[in-house]
Amino acid sequence: MAKENTPLIARVLGIKLQDDEPYQDEVTRGESILSDHGDTFIEEPPQVLDTLAKLRPSKQQAVEYLLSLFPFLSWIGHYNLQWLIGDLVAGITIGAVVVPQGMAYAKLANLEVQFGLYSSFMGVLVYWFFATSKDITIGPVAVMSQLTGGVVADMKTALPEVPGHVIASALALLAGTIVLFVGIIRCGWIVDIIPLTALSAFMTGSALTIVAGQIPAMLGITGFSTRDPPYLLFIHTIQGLGRTTLDAAMGLSALTVLYLIRASCSLAAQRWPSRQRIFFFLSTLRVVFVILLYTLISFLVNRGLPEDKVRFNIVLDVPTGFRNAGTPVLNQRIASNLVGYLPATVIVLLIEHIAISKSFGRVNNYTVNPSQEMVAIGVTNMLGPFLGGYAATGSFSRTAIKSKAGVRTPFAGVITAVIVLLAIYALPAVFYYIPNASLAAVIIHAVGDLITPPNTIYRFWLVSPLEVIIFFVGVFVTVFTTIENGIYSTIVLSAAVLSYRFLRAKGRFLGRVKGYSVLGQHVIGDDSRHAPVTYGTFTGSAEAPSRNIFLPLTHADGSNPLVELDSPYPGIFIYRFSEGLNYPNASNTLEHMTQYIFSQTRRTNLTTFGRPGDRPWNDPGPSRRKLKAAARAGIEAAAVGVDPTLPTLKAIILDFSSVNHVDITSVQQLIDVRNQFDRYAAPDTVDWHIACINNRWTKRALVSAGFGYPTPDSGGLQRRWRSIFSIAEIGGSHSAAAAAEQEVNEKELGHMLSVPAHQHHHHHHQRHGDPEARSGHLGSGSEDNSTADATLQSCTTHDRKMFPRRGGRAVAVHGLNRPLFHVDLTSALQSAIANVEARTEMADTEAETVIGMSGNASKTTL
Repeated sequence: MAKENTPLIARVLGIKLQDDEPYQDEVTRGESILSDHGDTFIEEPPQVLDTLAKLRPSKQQAVEYLLSLFPFLSWIGHYNLQWLIGDLVAGITIGAVVVPQGMAYAKLANLEVQFGLYSSFMGVLVYWFFATSKDITIGPVAVMSQLTGGVVADMKTALPEVPGHVIASALALLAGTIVLFVGIIRCGWIVDIIPLTALSAFMTGSALTIVAGQIPAMLGITGFSTRDPPYLLFIHTIQGLGRTTLDAAMGLSALTVLYLIRASCSLAAQRWPSRQRIFFFLSTLRVVFVILLYTLISFLVNRGLPEDKVRFNIVLDVPTGFRNAGTPVLNQRIASNLVGYLPATVIVLLIEHIAISKSFGRVNNYTVNPSQEMVAIGVTNMLGPFLGGYAATGSFSRTAIKSKAGVRTPFAGVITAVIVLLAIYALPAVFYYIPNASLAAVIIHAVGDLITPPNTIYRFWLVSPLEVIIFFVGVFVTVFTTIENGIYSTIVLSAAVLSYRFLRAKGRFLGRVKGYSVLGQHVIGDDSRHAPVTYGTFTGSAEAPSRNIFLPLTHADGSNPLVELDSPYPGIFIYRFSEGLNYPNASNTLEHMTQYIFSQTRRTNLTTFGRPGDRPWNDPGPSRRKLKAAARAGIEAAAVGVDPTLPTLKAIILDFSSVNHVDITSVQQLIDVRNQFDRYAAPDTVDWHIACINNRWTKRALVSAGFGYPTPDSGGLQRRWRSIFSIAEIGGSHSAAAAAEQEVNEKELGHMLSVPAHQHHHHHHQRHGDPEARSGHLGSGSEDNSTADATLQSCTTHDRKMFPRRGGRAVAVHGLNRPLFHVDLTSALQSAIANVEARTEMADTEAETVIGMSGNASKTTL
């Protein structure tokens, strides 16, 4: 760029502006016939302002965002009787299940049973406004209740004057606010950083923790804290078996009945498939049946006894209505003590709900919006504390039941809310006699499905053995410490493994082999057919039988080791990045590439170091003994230790198919490697071809670093370059594909004319499903004959064996101003070889010219 054209501010700041298109002027110099066409394609780089402008939402996008906050608006106007029937069945079924489960989970959270009902009511009532899943059911869940119970127990030590339900409500309010904010800014993708391994380990470890804590309650064993680590609980339980009470009978028998009903219904459904739905509902209502049965037994046993004389532990008084409704208490003291528990609480709220909703969305063929689901969870947990509720999220067991019950829309939650509301106001007197041991059995039965079965772990092992180790680490940490530690450990370990793979990633050098596509014993394609192509027009599109296949030289991808891979060309290397190219892994992957290339090539100029003192300290060269031996043998010192069979470095082809973005660090290191190779190959320069670039910003970054176009020579001039470009059809009605289709149609039309008219017409109607053909009416077919005759008559001047095809327009795929960016490895290799050979021919020509001039000078002297 001329200095007088440089903006003043750039000159003042010393900024050397780069030409917008460094190679654009060279395109018009005749390197390629492509530049002579009026449709020359010059690729423009992306601009920052244009990109920022795209980030600004339009009015339509703003309206769509507001509407997306309330998804029910898109379907509520279509609500019908059939949907209502399905929602009634599912809603009543879930209502019957959520009442006993909510009460049991409240006990797990160190709260009175009514708080589980409050949380259940708010979860099912609010969710349908914001739902993108018809199946999910929000309410108290085992893992969240266990975590809340631990927080309440810990906080009671620091704040003994604060009631437990106040602490639980404050925790739900804070966590709900955070989740709601994340959902509103549409960052639902954040849950994707938690892998399935961490989720499975968390669920399994939590289930074992819950079971360990509920076994003493089910057996009536007391005398130790049920908030100890699970391994201590197992030890204490075994030590306290002699202290079991009558509660054990109510708990163990209830647990046995629950499993018997489920197993019986499952077997019955297999034996009588036509009655599967009946057995499904019977199995679903097993919790309700057990609770009612044991409540009746408890009533018969404890009727008329004072509270301190009951035969086994029962729930006792449950207040009617929302006695704890009101503004939740949240002051600075409570908030500061809860801060440390928020990360684990938010993680538990999210991972279980999002994982369940996505899973059932895939099963039932609809899409779940994770960000909107976060909005639903956030609003639920912000409003729940106003009724006295604690943290709630999606329940796996109730969601599965709801899905199988035939739910049609999220409105089924309103039906469930009505059932819970009736329970809160009409059934507290019945709840009085519910045995605590039976509630513990319900909890143990519910969380049993959260334990990852051995077959699933085996599948994990087949996919990634290292992640199985992480799974067991997470389970062990949970069992021997706390659920929070188990969550953090699995996430940190998974992130560490991912980081290590990314940081230590190494690319692979590729070799080339000719490949063929085979159908049975037939090789697809025909070598005798060629497609003559001129720029702007395709006159044919025959398919070549062989193609280049690029595979790792080490066969590390599992390809057949018997396939011998050819070197792309002496001195040309193809390198494929495996994990992108960014600042964490750029140094490692480029160092691997550099070391391999140095080991497979030799310096272009062996006399680079004229004297021993010119050599760098880390490359001192051969020893003096070797130098003396070489001198005695008449070998030049520069050639000592050099393998003469190795080629010099000529070109490098980079496969960017796995690279989406680059950064300043990676580009600078790529520049450093290029300079290093240029010094190694001096006086020549190394050509850098880059294939399969996926991102315009990546192209812009590479162009700014001098990649994408030939390197100027020492004189500042662009050396002659053979620009090889990939071209493709524009498409449309004039494309080769359209011409081929027309040819097939014309051939088929000609074939139909070769049969009698009545047979042709009958065949025509059969192909198109004409009703007259099926009923036996043939018609005359005169119109078809006249059309075909006209078509054939227009082609009388052409070869009747093959109908002519109109040529299709073709253009360059990539910009002509960036000839070293290629659409694939084949075109990159073609360009690299062509220019290496052109350079060799040019060097030979110059050498012959010099020799000729020397000879003429000698003759003149003589």
